[in-house]
Amino acid sequence: MNRIAIIPIRSGSKGLKDKNIRELNGKPLVAYSIECAIQSGAFKKVFVSTDSQHYAEIARSYGADCSFLRSSKTSTDSASTWDAVREVIEHFESKSSFFDEISILQATSPLRNVDDVIKSIELFYAKDADAVESVTEMEHSPLWGNILPEDGCMDNFFNEKYGYLPRQALPQYYRINGAIYHIKRSILEKGDREMFRKKCYAYIMPRERSVDIDTEFDFMLAELYMKMLKK
Repeated sequence: MNRIAIIPIRSGSKGLKDKNIRELNGKPLVAYSIECAIQSGAFKKVFVSTDSQHYAEIARSYGADCSFLRSSKTSTDSASTWDAVREVIEHFESKSSFFDEISILQATSPLRNVDDVIKSIELFYAKDADAVESVTEMEHSPLWGNILPEDGCMDNFFNEKYGYLPRQALPQYYRINGAIYHIKRSILEKGDREMFRKKCYAYIMPRERSVDIDTEFDFMLAELYMKMLKK
């Protein structure tokens, strides 16, 4: 096993202030991803990439490596998660520490569990994949939706082929849920859009473990589900 888990938690969230360290059901949000990665036993290293010393201290208290902070270049609004990932990998490689596989576990997906991590890695090997990305069923089919003109008129809103079919007759659509990404180190240098193509496979997660926390409602939903599980 030569795999690193990277958990990116940039400070300065625009939607919810400090959401990555906000307390959720008694623990900082990022703690769930750190603990999940460690408990899976699937990683040689669990690293938290952050630009905040305060965030780093919290990450270390839950067992993650946070031996250096993210640079200002990869901490901007325009920088992608993969820019931060490349920075982490380049840092370790400069210290002669190499990884064959890289996993991204977003801190905003606290309901992802150890079983999800292990099964998605098993899929990665079974498919001899370049990448695996977690998805979940869409709550509503996009075939029942459309854009609206400025006046809100719904003339031609419904697709003639699918718009009047019952839900059960529609093809199933999936969306990326942001919980898990696995990639081979060898494809990291490709552009962000090129990494998830022909040899990328979907790991399907249920909706109840696919909450991606971005709003106050998402926080409430995740906390409610956690309390239900305890009961």
